[in-house]
Amino acid sequence: MTFPFQNFMVESRMRLGLSRSFWLMLALIALLTAAAIGLPRLYRMALLGSGYMAQILCSGIFVSGRDFEDLMTEDLSGPGLEALRLFTPSVDKDAKDVSAAVFGLARQTALYREGLGCTLIAGRSEAALRAEAAGLFPPAAPPDRDAEWPSGARVTAGPWPEGVDGAAAARAIDEIFAEPDPKRPRGTRALVVVYRGRIVAERYADGFDAHMPLIGWSMSKTGTNALVGLRVQDGALALDDTRLMPEWQEQDDPRGAITLNELMRMTSGLAFDESYDDKLSDVSQMLFVHGNTAGFAASKPLVHEPGTVWSYSSGTTSIIAAILRETFADARDYLRFPHDRLFAALGMRTAALPPDASGTFMGTSFLFASARDWARLGLLFVQDGMWRGKRLLPPGWAAYSLRPTPQSPHDDYGAQVWLKLPDSPGHGEPPMPEDAFYMSGYDGQVVAMVPSRDLVVVRLGLTPKGGDWEPARDLAPLVNAFPARAP
Repeated sequence: MTFPFQNFMVESRMRLGLSRSFWLMLALIALLTAAAIGLPRLYRMALLGSGYMAQILCSGIFVSGRDFEDLMTEDLSGPGLEALRLFTPSVDKDAKDVSAAVFGLARQTALYREGLGCTLIAGRSEAALRAEAAGLFPPAAPPDRDAEWPSGARVTAGPWPEGVDGAAAARAIDEIFAEPDPKRPRGTRALVVVYRGRIVAERYADGFDAHMPLIGWSMSKTGTNALVGLRVQDGALALDDTRLMPEWQEQDDPRGAITLNELMRMTSGLAFDESYDDKLSDVSQMLFVHGNTAGFAASKPLVHEPGTVWSYSSGTTSIIAAILRETFADARDYLRFPHDRLFAALGMRTAALPPDASGTFMGTSFLFASARDWARLGLLFVQDGMWRGKRLLPPGWAAYSLRPTPQSPHDDYGAQVWLKLPDSPGHGEPPMPEDAFYMSGYDGQVVAMVPSRDLVVVRLGLTPKGGDWEPARDLAPLVNAFPARAP
């Protein structure tokens, strides 16, 4: 005989068992879904960490000639880089490559090639990449200290040139290298001041010198500008060219309407996330995970009509580098092009611009050069594209580059060059000269170019997030110590 109470208990237990099974199944599905979504994200983040570590170490050791320990301590630790403690690097000095992985997973390798610098292998074989560059450049000769600056120029010793407030300039230089707050380091590594075509001041932090190539990060974009100018002068490119990428060739693809000029001015309308703190942002993944940087950027959809909205994008400069590549029938001619036509002409003996694994220059971020050689590039623009009395860039190219892009905030951007310092609203106190323009890069890299004062100032360093470096605030006292050129 079964009592109603007993039936109720049996049914309740059955329902409870079913309920538990149901919720356990839901939990399992949720966990599997989270794993399916989360694991690829975690893996891409791990690839970013290993790619960043491999690239920075490879470039630091084999391009800049720095010590492994210094790079690990100074360049691969600090705010925002804490996760890199989990990664293990491996350096092969004979093969000239560096690998990095996290717990043996997500391994990436960067290899050094003479004259080109370091490239993440990413989808290519090491043998193929080495064959691609074989015989392109002879082994680098020891630096010729007499060839480090244009003929007739010298590093000034003794008194400052007439008209310069030497005391103010010296104080400003001391301040640029000062570290008043250890918790907020400035991290200046190199400073070069060129006045009227001569180096009148330079200083280096311990471990750095006049011949050491250092990364420019986004200052590289202005170097890419110069390379485009050379191909425009050759008749291989025009600023109104369209249908620029293979991905945009279909007649119904609206991206085909994007002009080279719109790419140069960051008004392409293409989607691109330039967030540096987001490990999965487009810029982070493009630079350190994807072997075809231009292909990655060119695949993005339009989010604005071309030419209507300004948006700073390293992806557009990667696309420009690929457009340059398409103007060469022989890939090896393209790889030699920066050296043959720009670096050699300016005497930039330390410069190296690496390609990505697909063979397209990393013209958005990875140009390496000594502070003196960065000054040479700056002087080229101050001199309106002239070098040693010879026209290097097309007539009017510097003026084109410095014409404000009206869609940019406060007209502060030209064509791959800044017209105002983005990190210092109000241009600092005292203000920078109105005609000053800038190469500007991550971690506080800056080249200030001031035609009205015949002046170029190069500051290279590593200012961590929250560091005490404001370009206009810290450069303005130095720049304003030099007199304006007589009309």
